[in-house]
Amino acid sequence: MSISSRFSVGIHILTVIELNKDGVSTSEFIAGSVNTNPAVIRKIMGMLKKAGLIMVQPGIAGAELAKDLSDITLLDVYKAVNVVKEKELFSIHENPNPDCTVGRNIQNTIEPLFFSAQHALEKVLENVTIEDVVKDVIENEKLNG
Repeated sequence: MSISSRFSVGIHILTVIELNKDGVSTSEFIAGSVNTNPAVIRKIMGMLKKAGLIMVQPGIAGAELAKDLSDITLLDVYKAVNVVKEKELFSIHENPNPDCTVGRNIQNTIEPLFFSAQHALEKVLENVTIEDVVKDVIENEKLNG
């Protein structure tokens, strides 16, 4: 299992919208970049819109960023696409055996560790913006393009 790909696709969508700001970023156009179905893109774009990260107009093709690049963090995207619920990045198995020393104590032992790990992840995501991603994409294109 891994974190939902909606997260990376959400970052991809926002980056495409920025780099294509002089063009029209339709779900079909973005789907071509992501290499997926436009319906998948529309679903994730709906989540990004609901979170206030993009603007789309009914009946008008394309999308644009609703905030400045430097104001959209990866944590914003992470939360927008419902990767996980609050404090639930790691799930703990239910109903361990209460007659076992480990079963009785494992949840209380590992739960604080899981919360700390999720907090650390979110701190990292909070310090990276879509602007950082766009700059890296442009730099990588210069090096590899």
